[in-house]
Amino acid sequence: MDPCNLDQLVSTTERTLTDAEKEKLEKDTNLVSSFKQNKLQVEAQKNWDLFYKRNSTNFFKDRHGSPRVPELVSASSRILEVGCGCGNTVFPLMEENGRPFYMACDFSPRAVEFVKKNPNYNEKKCKAFQCDITKDDLLENVEEQSVDIVSLFFVMSAIIPKQMDEVIKNVSKVVKPGGLIIFRDYGLYDHAMIRFAPGHKLDEHLYVRQDGTRSYFFSCDETKELFESNGFEIEQNTYVFKRTVNVKEEKNVPRVFVQGKYRKKI
Repeated sequence: MDPCNLDQLVSTTERTLTDAEKEKLEKDTNLVSSFKQNKLQVEAQKNWDLFYKRNSTNFFKDRHGSPRVPELVSASSRILEVGCGCGNTVFPLMEENGRPFYMACDFSPRAVEFVKKNPNYNEKKCKAFQCDITKDDLLENVEEQSVDIVSLFFVMSAIIPKQMDEVIKNVSKVVKPGGLIIFRDYGLYDHAMIRFAPGHKLDEHLYVRQDGTRSYFFSCDETKELFESNGFEIEQNTYVFKRTVNVKEEKNVPRVFVQGKYRKKI
């Protein structure tokens, strides 16, 4: 049987850990050295490019429903997807809603090339470009205050915490007053966080995978503060709890995501 995700609960309260999980996290106190952390930062783009070289377009599944956000499927003007990867969100969304003009950017040049080579890529309906959102690169491709909706799906977690505030400031520049940022990413105490072995911790809630890519796990309090401090009103800011079930492998594990909708103040 194929793995499947089962919705369980939406809540503003973080997941409760088992005693074994608490003990595991409490013991994992040694951080990766500063030298290696600096090396990871310098090589971040290379590591994501290698990720897409290894996995091509097969790693992520197409996100039909995007993910079940009515604002995206009913929009009619300009949508920007930040962290588009190989187009697993933007192309299904274009099929569901052909009215807007779509812009899609990614840190990895290789990922952007995959988007452009997709047979569904149409320059009259979509513009894909490489961009480092930790810098002020967006304005080179997107007009200021021109975007109605920005999607940030599983992209902020790849950014180190000290750069997150600057990222939201950069993204905010292209959002119209009254425009919306839709956010979805890994939540605090997600199974992926608990299963990291010792030696992978970079900082509190921040870890490095074997391939050199990084993953941060958000609390709802953090995302609320991040967006409110940058001029956004909170429309939604919740944990989404799921179980990932794989009967064949006898796995049933808890997944935690943070999902939010943040409206730019007029």
